[in-house]
Amino acid sequence: MATDRRDMTIQPDLSQSAGRVGPVRQRRPIYLDMLPPCNAGCPAGENIQEWLRLIKAGNAEAAWRQLVADNPFPAIHGRVCYHPCETACNRKDLDAAVSIHSVERYLGDLAIEKGWQFPKPRRRSGRRVMVVGAGPSGLSAAYHLTKLGHEVEIFDAGDLPGGMMRYGIPEYRLPRNVLDAEIDRLRELGVVFRQNSPIKDLLATQAEGNFDAVFVAVGAHLSKRVDIPSTDASRVVDAVSFLRDVASGERPVIGRRVAVYGGGNTAMDAARVARRLGAEESVVVYRRAAEHMPAHDEERSGAEAEGVKMNWLRTIKEMNDEDLTVEIMEIDEDGKARGTGRFEKLAADTVILALGQRADTDFLRAIPGMSFHDDVVDVDTNSLMTAVPGIFAGGDAVPSDRTVTIGVGHGKKAARRIDAWLNSDEWIARPKNPIVTLDQMNVWYFGDHARRQQAEAESEQRIGGFGEIVEGLSTEEAEFEARRCLSCGNCFECDGCFGACPEDAVIKLGKGNRYRFDYEKCTGCATCFEQCPVHAIEMIQEGTR
Repeated sequence: MATDRRDMTIQPDLSQSAGRVGPVRQRRPIYLDMLPPCNAGCPAGENIQEWLRLIKAGNAEAAWRQLVADNPFPAIHGRVCYHPCETACNRKDLDAAVSIHSVERYLGDLAIEKGWQFPKPRRRSGRRVMVVGAGPSGLSAAYHLTKLGHEVEIFDAGDLPGGMMRYGIPEYRLPRNVLDAEIDRLRELGVVFRQNSPIKDLLATQAEGNFDAVFVAVGAHLSKRVDIPSTDASRVVDAVSFLRDVASGERPVIGRRVAVYGGGNTAMDAARVARRLGAEESVVVYRRAAEHMPAHDEERSGAEAEGVKMNWLRTIKEMNDEDLTVEIMEIDEDGKARGTGRFEKLAADTVILALGQRADTDFLRAIPGMSFHDDVVDVDTNSLMTAVPGIFAGGDAVPSDRTVTIGVGHGKKAARRIDAWLNSDEWIARPKNPIVTLDQMNVWYFGDHARRQQAEAESEQRIGGFGEIVEGLSTEEAEFEARRCLSCGNCFECDGCFGACPEDAVIKLGKGNRYRFDYEKCTGCATCFEQCPVHAIEMIQEGTR
């Protein structure tokens, strides 16, 4: 049965006349373009609904080009993004969210296979921008700035670009050939990479290179430490260094039993990598309960599937030759973990500390006027400019959640603000349309179609090496999944309004051009509004707009 939306019209008193027409029309229909919740939920600002539509239309390359207009790394994001777009997806309340991340990965992998490249910028501005850091935020900023016609050089301390995508995310989640392929497109576009080039004096480097603006996008590569009394300090390593060493090809000796201290995504990665290095026991020690764990559910479940054990409500007090002393914790009435004074032993050959990271921003502290909050730089939230004119910052270097997708979104935002600043313009964000919700839509139109699942390697096979554990979708599966999109809030030319109108007041404008209303014929009966599957029609009071 259709969802009754008459109480959602702009003029509630007029909505009671739905289906009954008086001598004078009191209201009329208009077509809308609402904001889909997936688009609203994407930190990288992708127009997800549009690239899904283009896949449904059979034009995968156009879909990829629409996607990379906002995010140059679909093959990467399709693997490592925690897809808040799917959490927001209206379809999750109907059956299951559209598997947006797997379709994004499909497009990214297809582009690599086909060799699709970014078009070269049509103009050159003559302006030069310096980017510090070749992680997701710096790479994204470089991409968008280059597209805008500016010359961009990235200065990075690592041997190879990618930042934490290369040195923090294990290969079983992000194969390095995929990472390299998407970064190589930036080289083809004209971005200049300067590896093994840590910045000591930012202002001097900026002056030497005649850079008109700077974007600081250093990652959170420094581990937070905690002092644990130990008879052998060599048995304690930090997670960031551990993951970096493994990503660089080293295979550190960690013993048969490994304890990972922490509860975030880095802790899950470290525990899973330890299993691949031969640890028979890999235990996560976390001072709070499971529901407080900052790691994403999929990271935790992936670790548990590979034999990683979770030791909740425990904190490490000291290390002996062969074991740890851990205190049993409890959650008090304020939700905080506190010690109970009860202790137990936990066997461990190595302890990996995964207690969080901080950004390496010390090189900025000598700049007059630069403002900080702990390890991150204070920026204007709208412009991302620091207190020093012409120096912008984003990603892990500013107050923010630290994910690849948020970093990429910061890079795009910064590029547009930097471009405006270079042109002495004020950046004015366009107002966003209202977000459409499922209760505004007529879900009877859409069938119940099960979400396509990505195949995964068996647990025993996973821990035998660093091969990718999740497979991509086939073309047929990706197209099927794209067709599950409800096109929330935007007309997809289903002809429902055209067929339902009793007055022939709906005029088709040709494929891709949608419809218009002939108000000479329209009586305001609201039949078109009542049947529209996606809430792309609203009834407004006569004489408005």
